[in-house]
Amino acid sequence: MTAYVALLRGVNLGKRQLKMADLKRIGTELGLSDAKTYIASGNLLFRSDKGEAALKTALETALHDHMSAKVGVMIRSAKELAAVTKANPYAGEPGNRVATIFLDERAPAGALDDAKNVADERMALGVREIYVHYPGGQGQSKLRIPAAADGTARNMNTVAKLAAMAAE
Repeated sequence: MTAYVALLRGVNLGKRQLKMADLKRIGTELGLSDAKTYIASGNLLFRSDKGEAALKTALETALHDHMSAKVGVMIRSAKELAAVTKANPYAGEPGNRVATIFLDERAPAGALDDAKNVADERMALGVREIYVHYPGGQGQSKLRIPAAADGTARNMNTVAKLAAMAAE
C-alpha cells in the first residue's frame, strides 16, 4: 500500500465548511486505510492500493456529494511530499513565509511570467508545484498567479509536517 496525502482546495473558507471528522469519515467510507486528518485546511492522510487519478476522482465525487459543491483535490504520495519539502528553494526562510501551491500537472515553463501584482515575492517552479516566498506574509500579498488558480496552497511548516506524518 502507498501512503498518500490529499490536499483539498478551498474548504473552511467562508461558507465552504467541512468538519475534519466528516473528511476522515468520507475517507474511511471510500475504503482508504488509516485515514486521518491534519489541521482544518483540508488535509487527509491515508494508505491505498489505488492510483492517484482514481483516488482524486473518488474523493472529489464524495466531497461534492457531501458539500453540494465542487472541491478540488490534489494527491501526493508520501515520497512525492518528501521530495517537495526537500526541493524547497526557499528553505532558509521561515516556513510560515513560504507557500507551496500544489497543482494537478506541471505548470507551463512561462507560468511565473504571467504573475500579477508582484511586489517583493519570489517564485519558483517545482515538479507539480509553485513555491512562493512571501517576505511580508501571504495575507498581505496581492500576488496572483494565473497558472495556480486551480491549485491549493500550504505553508512549508504544514508541508513538512504532512511529509513527516505520511512517512510514519
